[in-house]
Amino acid sequence: MLIPPIDLMGGQAVQLIGGKEHALSAGDPRPLATSFGRVGEIAVVDLDAALGTGDNTELIKELLPLAPCRVGGGIRSVEAAIEWLDAGATKVVLGTAATPDVLSQLPPERTVVALDSFDGEVVTHGWTKGTGTRVEDRLHELRDLTSGFLLTFVEREGQMTGTDSDTLARYLEAAGEARVTFAGGIADAAEIGRIHDLGADAQVGMALYKNEFSLADAVAATLRTDRPDRLWPTVVTNERGQTLGLAYSNHESLAATLDSGNVHYWSRSRGELWQKGLSSGATQRLLHLDSDCDDDTLRFTVEQAGRGFCHLEQTTCFGELSGLSELERVLSGRLEDAPAGSYTRRLLEDPVLLASKITEEAAELNEASDRREIIHEAADVMFFVMNRLAAEGIGLDEVESELDRRSLKVTRRD
Repeated sequence: MLIPPIDLMGGQAVQLIGGKEHALSAGDPRPLATSFGRVGEIAVVDLDAALGTGDNTELIKELLPLAPCRVGGGIRSVEAAIEWLDAGATKVVLGTAATPDVLSQLPPERTVVALDSFDGEVVTHGWTKGTGTRVEDRLHELRDLTSGFLLTFVEREGQMTGTDSDTLARYLEAAGEARVTFAGGIADAAEIGRIHDLGADAQVGMALYKNEFSLADAVAATLRTDRPDRLWPTVVTNERGQTLGLAYSNHESLAATLDSGNVHYWSRSRGELWQKGLSSGATQRLLHLDSDCDDDTLRFTVEQAGRGFCHLEQTTCFGELSGLSELERVLSGRLEDAPAGSYTRRLLEDPVLLASKITEEAAELNEASDRREIIHEAADVMFFVMNRLAAEGIGLDEVESELDRRSLKVTRRD
């Protein structure tokens, strides 16, 4: 898969050639993070921290909620790595600090070891100092201590000259079970597809920023289909992972979706591109997409507007949702429709009353003793908590995202 990078210098996204020559500025990294994050994990590199000329710490913390980020650049200690993991980085990327001692103190599934090579030799200090160590030897040494490697071909970085397939295969074998991401010289989407087929990922900056290919090109290069119409079945889910329905995509609809953020599909019956909800108002905004284990089916996670996904004006093509999702839908509708003077309206408009009910029901839950009573009181608590969220315009998915972020913390409270 493609790992789009955002290299930060002075608060701006930049691209360098050979790690030194400033090639281009891409401006504010926030829109880039939102766009790149639609296709998966992104790599955020603090060049200022790496060079010892400053840092972009606060800016990176703003990017973490926008996309799943592996963070690197200037992370030189266990403590610094843990701070980023606690902040919500999916992984930390360690360069010269990636020693067996440091890696053994970090969760291996949350680390990536960055190895920069010139003509097969590991180089350090801004790619200027040779170590005398071959890349294969370093891979063998560290592969059981990390989940992945980022291998950058310094002599090809920013040059868009392509990669050498024999070298890739040799390094993949040396990496063992660790996932490898290759960077440096990747010139086109087809090469991303070839790397994907090898079981590795491609981190591509210059070619992507220069529009040599698009995000849609990169995603499509990793997909396959045996359908005569060459379409990809697309499972559509909401923010909570609940299935809304099934649609179909091709390269054209994928490009329209990723370019605009508004979901488009390909109509099998009409043989044409269509934007979901353009006439009905039931539009969809793409949050992110991924493919299944066979790379022949897509999943779109979307923010659904309007009544719902289905043309029958129901939430899903399989009927209405249930549980907390249905309660959330009902409560959000009541914000405008609840009659004046009704209990629902009072709860929504009187924060003191609502707070007292939450406190009251929480106390009753604490006092409940048998299983049935606990379930009953827990339902009461959740009902009033959901009312509080609805009153503040907060979605349940936002609460779940906060729980997901907390699960990324390495440091635990006693």
